[in-house]
Amino acid sequence: MTMTIAETIHAMAVKARAAAAELRRLTTAEKNDILRAVAAALEADKAAIQAANGADVAAAQANGLAAAMVDRLTLTDARFAAMVEGVRYVASLPDPVGEVIWTRERPSGITIRKTREPFGVVAVVFESRPNVFVDTAALCLKTGNAIILRGGKEAVRSNAALARAVGRALAEHRSVLASAGSALADAVQFVEVQDHAAVAELVRATGLIDVAIPRGGERLIRAMCEAALIPVLKHYKGVCHIYVDDRADLAMALSILDNAKVQRPSACNAAECLLVHEKLAPLFLPMVRAWAKDRGVTLHDDGAGVEYLSLDLNVATVADCRAAIDYINAHGSHHSDAIVTNDAARAAEFLRDVDSACVYHNVSTRFTDGAEFGMGAEIGISTDKLHARGPMGLEELTTYKYTVVGDGVIRKG
Repeated sequence: MTMTIAETIHAMAVKARAAAAELRRLTTAEKNDILRAVAAALEADKAAIQAANGADVAAAQANGLAAAMVDRLTLTDARFAAMVEGVRYVASLPDPVGEVIWTRERPSGITIRKTREPFGVVAVVFESRPNVFVDTAALCLKTGNAIILRGGKEAVRSNAALARAVGRALAEHRSVLASAGSALADAVQFVEVQDHAAVAELVRATGLIDVAIPRGGERLIRAMCEAALIPVLKHYKGVCHIYVDDRADLAMALSILDNAKVQRPSACNAAECLLVHEKLAPLFLPMVRAWAKDRGVTLHDDGAGVEYLSLDLNVATVADCRAAIDYINAHGSHHSDAIVTNDAARAAEFLRDVDSACVYHNVSTRFTDGAEFGMGAEIGISTDKLHARGPMGLEELTTYKYTVVGDGVIRKG
């Protein structure tokens, strides 16, 4: 008898819960062994994975998918190698699980320890980028979290091939781990159902799934939040700004702008808006127009708050640094914003007052990335303020609990 979508998701969540209980008992060395096995399995299946990805890319192009989305979908040799290396890098990182955040001895005679713990079960819904499957799986395995992944229809072949490789590594490796049981194979599960009802069921699985993380467009995120009965860690638009102050080095400003806009315009940390101090505008804007013509960038003067994800850039002039701060706080998405200036006081004001997850002084916004922050892979870049903000790595995939010990201590009064 065929199961309904609700029954399918419920069954997966139950399996994930059992897998999470087994993951919790693994040592750091055992988790690292699993990650290395996953990396080896991916390499062994590279041809099959890239063939599946090629079929997805061809279908996406035939269906007229936007160039930015096709770019995110494509697993080049370099991206495949980086994806596998990311798994091995996560294995090399310190394990946050069990870390003692603080210890307090109270006059009552109790000792309290605040320690990092896994969430339990994480659901990730993502679009286009198949490397997200591997990045998130690696981070969750390292932190002792079971994970259920649901990718977009445009990457269904790629994700299925990745799921087969990861699943095989888990199934084969559990036999060599003394503390692993049969449920370990369910620690990473892939939802093949493409009906949107599957997403709604994931975010309503109270008591089974602990947190949901969307990796996609604003429409997806809002739909998940509206349907959710469990916490959702959100990553809204990446409307990132570069503010060029009148005390900036112009060559530096152009270099940072070029990197932030052109290197990978489809990324959420790409610059979408250039702000220029009005005193500098007569000198700098002609340079910007020449640069834009040379690099194929289309300039706009009416796109405040737009996430283009393409070679388009909004340009505006502002009266001063304070006006730039106010503009960014009003029109940005609280993701990543930068100031280019040689004035230390203005830089300090900008870094203090811009209300974004990541703020930069004389640095490209393209550095908002888990790998660049030394986290290895990332599970997303949160524009929330609770529970996590900015690139989410291993620590951000843990919660905490209090362990209280004593010797027959009772509370008086």
